[in-house]
Amino acid sequence: METPLTTQQTQVPEPKTPAEIATRPPLPPFTRETAIQKVRLAEDGWNSRDPAKVALAYAIDSRWRNRAEFPNGRQEIIQFLKRKWAKELDYRLIKELWAFNGNRIAVRFAYEWHDDSGHWYRSYGNENWEFNDDGLMALRFASINDLPILESDRKYHWPLGRRPDDHPGLSDLGL
Repeated sequence: METPLTTQQTQVPEPKTPAEIATRPPLPPFTRETAIQKVRLAEDGWNSRDPAKVALAYAIDSRWRNRAEFPNGRQEIIQFLKRKWAKELDYRLIKELWAFNGNRIAVRFAYEWHDDSGHWYRSYGNENWEFNDDGLMALRFASINDLPILESDRKYHWPLGRRPDDHPGLSDLGL
């Protein structure tokens, strides 16, 4: 079972200079603690649903596989995320560390969202990440499946944005 990190442990100050934008702590090689921190920072970023902010965690030439899409570079990532969050409304995500080694992290995740017709889904998946020496994600491979759910089956009820520290994680929710 994951030990949740506090808000103070998971928030990295916003970058202010080009040099600060070029690195994204924690840096590899990862320990268990820094891998958990990196996963939570990624979760927090995606829960912001701010494509430009999220893209700063990825290398300029980052390569992705997300389902059947293959974005390359920050600009394509930003466009991908804009399309994603225009379709996946009221998006809330939980990520959990699965494994790590050196500059690689594997996570499992689940997120809930609804479409513009009000149909709810829980999307489950796994991601494999590889980071460069600056802590920016250079490779991201995501496999995702969508499960239609009833609104009454939702498990994520926090206000839009960052998951509260006291909200259960995936293992605690039985997911």
